[in-house]
Amino acid sequence: MRGWIIYKVKESELTEEHYETRRFLEEAEKAGIEISVYRPEQIDIIVTSEGRQSIFVDDKEAALPDFVLPRMGAGTSYFALAVIRHLERQGVFSVNSSVSIETVRDKLYTHQILAESKLPVPKTMLLKFPVDYEHIKKHMGFPMIIKTLSGSLGRGVFLAENMTMFENIARIVEIANPNMNIILQEMIMTSYGKDLRIFVVGGRVVGSMLREARDSDYRANYSAGGRVSYFELTEEIEWLALEATRILGLDVAGVDLLFHKEGFMVCEVNSSPMFRGMESCNDVNIPQEIYKYIKFRLNKPGDK
Repeated sequence: MRGWIIYKVKESELTEEHYETRRFLEEAEKAGIEISVYRPEQIDIIVTSEGRQSIFVDDKEAALPDFVLPRMGAGTSYFALAVIRHLERQGVFSVNSSVSIETVRDKLYTHQILAESKLPVPKTMLLKFPVDYEHIKKHMGFPMIIKTLSGSLGRGVFLAENMTMFENIARIVEIANPNMNIILQEMIMTSYGKDLRIFVVGGRVVGSMLREARDSDYRANYSAGGRVSYFELTEEIEWLALEATRILGLDVAGVDLLFHKEGFMVCEVNSSPMFRGMESCNDVNIPQEIYKYIKFRLNKPGDK
């Protein structure tokens, strides 16, 4: 089997910080898979109905892979999506699909879909300029989380504890880029500085961990210095993670849940979840789980 990983750097530029992509390379040989890592910009596509060569890598004709594994998450550009869509139209299995990647990189749209299906999500509002501060105070309240519409690893997330802090952040954004898409989200105080990350592959939960912030940080992301530990699944946690993943059409997902006084809430769903922390506290090999799933989907479960 042959696969491509679409990533932010090409294979020759990978370093120790690119843990997940390096793990996919390490485990590919054990799984009997030939894997290559490409930046979207290395690939050229030609749309034609005449059956001619339509995929080029570094200006050379390339045979189509059996599958493609996009690993750019919220940073997936239009060009990267176009490449993934083109491969899909050529019959290449994409994990995840271009449609699901485009859906979940928009955090507001994700919440709209989940709320429509009656899944518990924090109250969320799209910010518009000029800002109606009294309207926001009335309907959102403080403290409040401010997020860019797309982002990951805890970047683009800010805490406004009161109106003064919110006004300062909003005015900076309005001056710097009034076209920036920002969402406001209620702060779930019972989950301050902690959340759950659930890793789903092919309709199964393969890992669960508690993330806790260090010191007084409200962000629990492992990449932001948070602590991680194994967290035992409950029926509610498993159902929420699997249902959110199913509704959003994802094959592989990282589902972030918030602790709420009445149970749990879905905070975010990621199409390209990191898993260094997950492997450190769960007895799980994430690349092997994903490769096994791909083989079953391609009807090659007996491959090495």
